[in-house]
Amino acid sequence: MTELEREIARRRAFAIIAHPDAGKTTLTEKLLLYGGAIHLAGHVRARKDRKSTKSDFMALEQERGISVSTAALQFDYDGMVMNLLDTPGHQDFSEDTYRTLMAVDAAIMLLDASRGVEPQTIKLFKICRERNLPIITFINKMDMPALEAFELLDNVEKVLGISAVPLVWPMGSGKDFKGYFDLYGKILHRFERTVGGAHKAPEAVTGIDDAQVRELMGDDAHAKFCEDVAIAGEALPQFDKEKFLQGEMTPVLFGSAVTNFGVEHLLSHLKELAPAPRPILLDDGAVLEPTEPRFTGFVFKMQANMNKLHRDRVAFLRITSGKFERGMSVAVPRLEKDVKLANPVAFFGQERTTIDTAYAGDIIGIISPGLYRLGDVLFERTGNEKPPEFHPLPRFAPDVYARIVLTDTGKTKQFRKGISELADEGVVQLFNLSEQTPLIGVIGQLQFDVFKYRIEDEYGAPIRLEPLAFECSRWIDAKDAAKAGRFDKIVTDEKGNPVLLFESQFRLRSFQEQNPDVTLHLHPPV
Repeated sequence: MTELEREIARRRAFAIIAHPDAGKTTLTEKLLLYGGAIHLAGHVRARKDRKSTKSDFMALEQERGISVSTAALQFDYDGMVMNLLDTPGHQDFSEDTYRTLMAVDAAIMLLDASRGVEPQTIKLFKICRERNLPIITFINKMDMPALEAFELLDNVEKVLGISAVPLVWPMGSGKDFKGYFDLYGKILHRFERTVGGAHKAPEAVTGIDDAQVRELMGDDAHAKFCEDVAIAGEALPQFDKEKFLQGEMTPVLFGSAVTNFGVEHLLSHLKELAPAPRPILLDDGAVLEPTEPRFTGFVFKMQANMNKLHRDRVAFLRITSGKFERGMSVAVPRLEKDVKLANPVAFFGQERTTIDTAYAGDIIGIISPGLYRLGDVLFERTGNEKPPEFHPLPRFAPDVYARIVLTDTGKTKQFRKGISELADEGVVQLFNLSEQTPLIGVIGQLQFDVFKYRIEDEYGAPIRLEPLAFECSRWIDAKDAAKAGRFDKIVTDEKGNPVLLFESQFRLRSFQEQNPDVTLHLHPPV
């Protein structure tokens, strides 16, 4: 095995998907704690005397206790290089999450033990299924009132249509949650709570028939626990790694991120089960092998002003093949020129570290002076070979629209820079940029709040958003723009493509019926 092959085999790139409030950002912190990347976990609902959550770098995220932007975090664990992407849970930011899931090789699906599969979980699962991403399920909040374990497994199978196979069996729930039994290792893991979950939870390993365990649980509860373990081991399917890698089966773990119960077990299973970077099927039918010596990658995320000490923009790059070296020159087909990658960085919350080398499977940041765009392909030119044709990153038609009004005309320069950079990030979609009061479109209302907060906080441009009475849009061909009705509005996107805004879904259907020769596009032209 060559050095390149060894290094790529050590890489794991994964994302965490969940419905809002399932505990995703808390789990992210605890994975960092058990991975040795941090020594003290900050609670997501941190008070002033606690550290804020490491993955939430934006002030708005730290204030609200939610994730509104994908965070990329890299850490070493037991000989592996783990690339963790903490995605937004809120459905208003599903486009950012979709792009992120194109940059990983596996996902952790986080469920609330009291609720099971929730609406946003279903949407995110479907994206993973489309990409054949292997999914490890972690049923969280077992320290709170929870559904029965069999009910939770049945819920996953019936709602998502995937075989759910437990690797462990929970020992109680709520205040009685003490640990779990490893169904394959035949070992009982008992945990003790730590104050605030800031440190690793003390763990005792024993057998299921241990007299102390029986005394701790009580005879009746212990008898039921042993019976459930026996049923789970005999009646449920055995875990099959091949089916897992094909996306047909999800291994299930139980735990509590806030108390640290089960987090290390999850991390160790992630290391063993999640695949190393896999071959990518390109749009032209070719297959890109990660071990191909030529460096290739694509930009799946843009972020401006990650740290107010660094007023710059960062392009997040998923390396898809070969080896990256600082200072190397790569071709960017959209720009029709080569660029030198002189300032590559790895991120850890707001901290950034210059990196010299990286390999397929890694996520790195490239300091971008307005050079890169979402979806840009970067590749090492070794001859006359064509750039890899990756599947285009998704861009969805917005559902909510508003006019942006600058309330301080002395801030016009900052205003123009802010709306342009935030649109490049994919925070909003920008229309009629040439007008004095451009329009923005978003998937959900919360994106408006984030946009307003960031343009005022990061660019110092006070604005007012005036909602517009449109609820859907479609891209159209320029030749069809004149067919818009009096209830519709024609605008142009950042590239000058015409977009037709409709007041309602009913109006959209009426337009289609009245103009059967007009093609309405859900995505902008590539």
